[in-house]
Amino acid sequence: MRNRISPALALIFCCSFVFGQKNAMFEQQPSSRTGVTFENTLRETPASNVLTYEYFYNGGGVAVGDVNNDGLEDLYFTANMGPNKLYINQGGFSFRDVTDQAGVGGYDGWKTGVSMADVNGDGLLDIYVCYSGKSSPDTRRNQLFINNGPTDLPGGGKGVTFTERAREYGLDDPSYSTQAAFFDMDRDGDLDMYLVNHNVTVIRSFEFGDVKNTRDPYAGDKLFRNDNGRFTDISQAAGIKGNPLGFGLGISVSDINNDGWPDLYVTNDYVEPDYLYINNQDGTFSDRLTDYMQHISHFSMGCDVSDFNNDGLPDIFTLDMLPEDNKRQKLLYGPDNYEHYALMVLNGFYFQNMRNMLHLNNGDGTYSEIGQFAGISNTDWSWAPLFADYDNDGWKDVFITNGYYRDYTNRDFMKYKGDYYFEKAKNHEPADTFHLVTSMSSTPVHNYAFHNNGDLTFTDVSEDWGFRERNFSNGSVYADLDNDGDLDLVVNNQNEPASLYKNLSKEHQPERHFIQLSLTGAGKNTRALGARVKIYAGGQVQFFEISPTRGFQSSVSYRIHAGLGGTAAVDSIRIDWPSGKELVLDKVPADQLLKVNEDESKGVQNPQPAAGPKIFTKIASAIDYQHVEQGFNDFKRQPLLMTMLTTCGPVLALGDVNGDGLQDVYVGGAQETPGKLYTQDDRGGFQSSAVLPFDPRYTDADALFFDADGDGDQDLYVVSGGYNEYTEKDNALQDRLYLNNGSGKFGLAQKALPDMRVSKSCVTAADFDGDGDLDLFVGGRVIPGKYPLAPESFLLENKGGRFESVAAKVAPDLAGIGMVTDAEWVDLNKDGRMDLVLAGEFMPIEVFLNEGGRKLVRATDRFFDRPLAGLWNR
Repeated sequence: MRNRISPALALIFCCSFVFGQKNAMFEQQPSSRTGVTFENTLRETPASNVLTYEYFYNGGGVAVGDVNNDGLEDLYFTANMGPNKLYINQGGFSFRDVTDQAGVGGYDGWKTGVSMADVNGDGLLDIYVCYSGKSSPDTRRNQLFINNGPTDLPGGGKGVTFTERAREYGLDDPSYSTQAAFFDMDRDGDLDMYLVNHNVTVIRSFEFGDVKNTRDPYAGDKLFRNDNGRFTDISQAAGIKGNPLGFGLGISVSDINNDGWPDLYVTNDYVEPDYLYINNQDGTFSDRLTDYMQHISHFSMGCDVSDFNNDGLPDIFTLDMLPEDNKRQKLLYGPDNYEHYALMVLNGFYFQNMRNMLHLNNGDGTYSEIGQFAGISNTDWSWAPLFADYDNDGWKDVFITNGYYRDYTNRDFMKYKGDYYFEKAKNHEPADTFHLVTSMSSTPVHNYAFHNNGDLTFTDVSEDWGFRERNFSNGSVYADLDNDGDLDLVVNNQNEPASLYKNLSKEHQPERHFIQLSLTGAGKNTRALGARVKIYAGGQVQFFEISPTRGFQSSVSYRIHAGLGGTAAVDSIRIDWPSGKELVLDKVPADQLLKVNEDESKGVQNPQPAAGPKIFTKIASAIDYQHVEQGFNDFKRQPLLMTMLTTCGPVLALGDVNGDGLQDVYVGGAQETPGKLYTQDDRGGFQSSAVLPFDPRYTDADALFFDADGDGDQDLYVVSGGYNEYTEKDNALQDRLYLNNGSGKFGLAQKALPDMRVSKSCVTAADFDGDGDLDLFVGGRVIPGKYPLAPESFLLENKGGRFESVAAKVAPDLAGIGMVTDAEWVDLNKDGRMDLVLAGEFMPIEVFLNEGGRKLVRATDRFFDRPLAGLWNR
């Protein structure tokens, strides 16, 4: 059951010629050594180019797997315009081209993605190839190469032959296909298949509404159920969207909601949002993207689902097109159009932004997007993200392929193209489209490698790890090609040979250990797709899922590889098989390939635990309030704003306004929509007050119930904010104090407040001077039209229900303190007096200590050894 990898293999390259950066962790191997001469060559012609087929430069894929069962992982490459290639691994990074002998070169069509899976459950890996391109359906039919088993090669070695049987299996689909993912969707023991497709026709925005709920037979995605060896298209019945707006580019299979059933994340280019299909356990899926995520990539490319922070939960990473440096950002992409963005959101296309997005699983059915915080949001026109532990330190790093053969979105070219068409039309001359293609610049870029720091952030180590070469890369896989205990990389490039990178981490850091697992599943799911594995070692837990379709148009190794750092043994390994069985292995030595067979295991059936009693019960909305903003576009007033400042609400304040012992609610309004007061009844319902003194001219930014005049009831202070709709010193920026008559009826307290006409953010109350009444701090947020200049903030001393601004006298350091977003009174030094803590935008957390109720003295450096500057929110 346990086979140790021979350490001799690690010595094969010790005296080898270095091809690439010296002492880098990855060493590119020349084709003269590996025998891998495959090249995805694109031939641009007037009839076939990026202006006739927009996905012309999307490139090909790679699949890796042991197709002849000799213990070495073999390689298969797809070529858009030429023959595909199969290379048998002969050991020592030497490969042999067996394409013709195996019969897997494919026909003369536009090949895209490739998957390796044991489709018929005979223990042998089969190969499924996708086709696309602007051509007839018969030249787009996908191919399924069924593995006939190993054969002897002339001159020695084990080869393999295949038979193309897609039509027999019902999988010769003629869609515009990008990639296929095999998985057991219904947990019946055989493999089903999801097919990612894309359109080849641009759909104009005014047509979106007409086609969004239609089904396109060639552009829409499809789901095929395995019915005793023949696949049936159940897409519509299963809830799979198939509209022509879908430009599918990536797919990952993972148990997103941890219920034991495989779910799907599908990325879409252009306007259509990504799909997050949750398995309903009855043969159907529901797109729950908006329930799980707050925003997504816009031009989503490849994706990966993996637990990068070792908390046992699957995280999601999607790629986009945003360059790393400012020059390429400005050269290739124009300014964001907020009104277009808002229109897309309004029409159901969700919140999409053009950058890579790393979605951290919160464990409660939601994700937090942290790509910018993690440092992996900008990697140019990127394709394949692959999470794996490349340096064996126990944390999954990420490798990203990159590049687009011509600068299709170059702003100078776009202007030239427009001028060219205009001149040709004006002179009644035919336009030479191919001239435009050859006029586009071509800028190769390097691939990216990011080291996982173990703290939710990554460090760019592209050059240090050996990825300096600039090229155009698409599909990619990882695998331990030489069985030396670290993961190597294979990349499919355009117009140059494929890249094979040998990982030298075992040579550079031999003190680091690893464990590899090869699972054999029961029944026809022989590769245990959908199995979930947790490896406990060194105080960490590493989580893996058997799901080889990852990255872009590619299929990675089925082996699980876990780096262990300095830990020489694994405490335990838990395997949850797709069948529901569970297996636990204890005290496993490191540095070996562990082979585990589900049939031989003594695991017991592991049903999902019954749900416990619910702590919270969702009830129908008790408050009939819907917040309405006026739709101002702050970016038109100041294009360099980072975010909208006008939309402050809605804000809430809680208090017992009528003395009945129940909490009532004030909901703040926006301009032209006054705030509302809701009083609670003894049944938990809320009633809106019939007569309200609240003025619709204001934009409410915060609110507070407190006893302003010392009469024992709750009065209401409302902060005025906003930006685009107001001028500097606008009367609508004045705050308001509403006094309670004791029974929940409010009236505006005229002249109770000083002149406070700036846009503000927050209010908090405390008796800072110790005289028995509540004083206020009100944070200044921004000056309309003058962001980021700091406005005035206010310290208001209570003078019997009237308030006087005393900041200049009591806390002079508050002058120009910054754009305050939040404030809190707290006794930091335990002297019985309330101190003030502030946070804001582009300012550090600030502390003001209360000195005897007479002064608030800035004392930030007493609590922080360095300024904690940031974009602090509430």
